[in-house]
Amino acid sequence: MSGEIEIARMRSLNDFLLESARFQIPNFKDLDKWSNRVCNNLLYYQTNYFFMAVVVFLIVGLIHPAKMLCGILAMLAAFGIFCYITNSKRSATKFKRDHPVISLLVIFTGGYFVVYMLGSVLVFLFGIMLPVLLIFIHASMRLRNIQNKLTNKIETIGLKKTPMGLLLEALGQEHSNMKKDFLMPNMRLKHSTSNLVQQFFTNKSH
Repeated sequence: MSGEIEIARMRSLNDFLLESARFQIPNFKDLDKWSNRVCNNLLYYQTNYFFMAVVVFLIVGLIHPAKMLCGILAMLAAFGIFCYITNSKRSATKFKRDHPVISLLVIFTGGYFVVYMLGSVLVFLFGIMLPVLLIFIHASMRLRNIQNKLTNKIETIGLKKTPMGLLLEALGQEHSNMKKDFLMPNMRLKHSTSNLVQQFFTNKSH
């Protein structure tokens, strides 16, 4: 087994989207099969998805450059304040107790800043969520080919690791899909074997 992380290679545009790509609306009643298809496509096309996300984000940013920049700064500021408050609860509590008026002014100023920057934050979130939505739609509808299945088998048995594989593993998805991929053929084999045994004894009794 190799512990090194490998970057999955870029799949061809023909394989990803054009002539050889086959698409089908997933069976929404079979959530396990749908989830399995999404996870395996995320593994196989992960590099394509990364570049697609970057391109879509940049396009949204080029359409609304000022709002995108302000949205990024607002989110960074909010994240920084959240981290500071989380890591300095005692200091924040003491400051509120010692300076209640200043604390109220800070809260109102922060609220005004959020409302004022809301449009920019929404543009930033749209730039993030749009590629996520497009990736999910493609991963849900793209039918897997033989190379897709073989590549995913190699990763699930541990011969190589990719960034998406580690992410899915952290979310508990990769192992569950690996079990499905290995258990389903075994279940079919057991079922067919039991049918053959039953047929053998039936013929023998006749």
